[in-house]
Amino acid sequence: MMMSPGDTALLVIDVQEKLVAALPEGKRVVWNVRRLLDGAKILGVRAGGTEQYPQGLGPTVPELTERLGPLSEKLSFSCGGCPGLLAELEQRGIGKVLVAGMETHVCVQQTVLDLLAAGWSAFVAVDAVGSRFEIDHRTALDRMNSAGATLTTTEAALFEWCAIAGTPEFKQISRLARESYPQ
Repeated sequence: MMMSPGDTALLVIDVQEKLVAALPEGKRVVWNVRRLLDGAKILGVRAGGTEQYPQGLGPTVPELTERLGPLSEKLSFSCGGCPGLLAELEQRGIGKVLVAGMETHVCVQQTVLDLLAAGWSAFVAVDAVGSRFEIDHRTALDRMNSAGATLTTTEAALFEWCAIAGTPEFKQISRLARESYPQ
């Protein structure tokens, strides 16, 4: 049940300016999502993202936008409301999705539950998701875990995608893992 670059995609959900500002751990989420995106690029993992009602919540934060490219806009909380995004992954033979973004108990959770119901393997980078309130964050992680999602961390996902040491990619992933959290 491990992820690999050939069978996994990274889905970044709604890391938008107003949401980031509202989350006590918003900077941590952005930092870890950025590291996941950088690792995905190094290792050839497909990555995509969404924005929830950008007219009201603002755009995705710039440091992620430049790494993500075009984003799917949505009004539904679940990314299941972006059928083209998931259909493209399915056409490419992707069966696993690592989810990161905001908010854990709303868009992230509903997306993960929809992915599981549709037969996908869903993974959640627990340090790359966040909610305004800790109780919502923890409860959503518990619910997704009990529903069958696999909980992981940013660093664990990066090394899982990498799989072996001693390669140029491993050295780049190691640098990402050694980065210090910005103060």
